[in-house]
Amino acid sequence: MKKLNLVCSVLLGIASLNLSGCGMQSIPRAQNDVDAAWSEVQNQYKRRADLIPNLVATVKGYAGHEKETLEAVTNARARATQTNVSAESLTPENLKKFSAAQGELSSALSRLMVVAEKYPDLKANENFRDLQVQLEGTENRVTIARQRYIEAVNIFNKLVTVPPTSWYNSIFLKNEKKPQFAVDNLDQVKDAPKVTF
Repeated sequence: MKKLNLVCSVLLGIASLNLSGCGMQSIPRAQNDVDAAWSEVQNQYKRRADLIPNLVATVKGYAGHEKETLEAVTNARARATQTNVSAESLTPENLKKFSAAQGELSSALSRLMVVAEKYPDLKANENFRDLQVQLEGTENRVTIARQRYIEAVNIFNKLVTVPPTSWYNSIFLKNEKKPQFAVDNLDQVKDAPKVTF
């Protein structure tokens, strides 16, 4: 009887060691990290969207006749805030739609900054400068949040595709790889811009 208990204890210990490296805990933890990183990406994009009405109102005060640009920013913001993707519905197609809406907003904001360059009084306005600094800081936060999301997805995707954790995933969890951000205009940005004077 003692030998049986000893054998059972040894087998239980070996099974515990094998299960500890199988992904039982690491895959759900990685899933949680991906979800948290995606939430941070959305949080930073929301912060950017929340700054835009103040920026538009300030520019409108100085350059109200730039109606087309101001409307483009407002409309792009509306589309970007309507494109919500939860961590659970994060598919390559949904990520592409989300990225496209955010890219449209980035483009509209760039045009707004070009308009601002035409108005020295606007550039000197303290509120506008503060909003520009906040927007620049938010763009940096977006970049960092996206980078952290990419890192979390990379770790998760390795766990669900590389043995031995992928075996546990394929038998019990059945998680799919998570989508990554992709550069949509790769042909346009693959070469460094040429600066000539």
